[in-house]
Amino acid sequence: MTKAERKDLSLKGLELFQTVARKGSLLEAAEETGLSTSTISHHLRSLETSLGIELFNHKRRPMLLTPKGQAFLRNIDSALHSIRKATAEAVAGEASEASYLRLGTIEDLDSDIIPDLAVHLSTKMPHCDFLYMTDFSHAVLELLHNRQLDLGITTTPTNRSHDLVDRPFLRDPFVMVMPGATERKVSDVLAGKADLPFLRFSKNLMVARQIESQLNRLGLALPNRFECGNNQTLMAMVAAGAGWTITTPLMFSRAKRFQSQIKLIRFPGKSFSRTLSVVTTPDCAQSVFGLIDSKLRELVSRHAISPLHRSAPWLKDSFELIS
Repeated sequence: MTKAERKDLSLKGLELFQTVARKGSLLEAAEETGLSTSTISHHLRSLETSLGIELFNHKRRPMLLTPKGQAFLRNIDSALHSIRKATAEAVAGEASEASYLRLGTIEDLDSDIIPDLAVHLSTKMPHCDFLYMTDFSHAVLELLHNRQLDLGITTTPTNRSHDLVDRPFLRDPFVMVMPGATERKVSDVLAGKADLPFLRFSKNLMVARQIESQLNRLGLALPNRFECGNNQTLMAMVAAGAGWTITTPLMFSRAKRFQSQIKLIRFPGKSFSRTLSVVTTPDCAQSVFGLIDSKLRELVSRHAISPLHRSAPWLKDSFELIS
């Protein structure tokens, strides 16, 4: 190919190349972008023509990058990150001007906090179309990585990603929850000597992995009788006297229906906690991020921190906002 035959690189072509490289499939890339497979294929071929190289082995399924394609991907990842960030800052302006926002949160906030946040955002961003979804932290983070969400409220990711930005806002310590009427000693319950089984979060959840890691550090091997991915279900079972569990004050605060039948107990020994963060993609404008972060802190303080500090003063030194 002569120099005259080469065309300028298309930003859309670069973005589609990145998406196909990540998905390994034209069909999956089409589902994510809303474009047809033929349109995506045309952009990829145009990109390869412009570069004068093959980026994919088109005979393989899933589609695999050639060595030159792998090198090209490494270099454009950071470039596209910078372009998206610059574009977001240039066009977004004030939050009130935003036109679209995709927000994902963990269910720990969906009783009082997220509804109030949604009402606040609809007032402050009157021209914005919103998409809200609730899922587990690992699922929300995956959607952020895949650019299917703009902002997420999740457990702080353990592995930092160069293309996501997280700002911790809440320290949420782990605590024991036991039936309100029980007279069993905490030491006996933890040692498995009491007739009160441990009710676990499902092992695929980030919160469960943190709890199990702490139990392992303490040398506690508790029998596995019941697992559940839903905090409300665990609280209901504890209230019914079916066992005890480990949760956090934020999750406990959602279980208002059962709080008169259960009791919150400081986890003995050295405390351990999770942190929650607001996580964004480079595409998310700082004005939108700031609006959500400030309102979220206000709502968490009002609905969860202040009430529990009054009812359980020993939480004041551990259940707190992170500045």
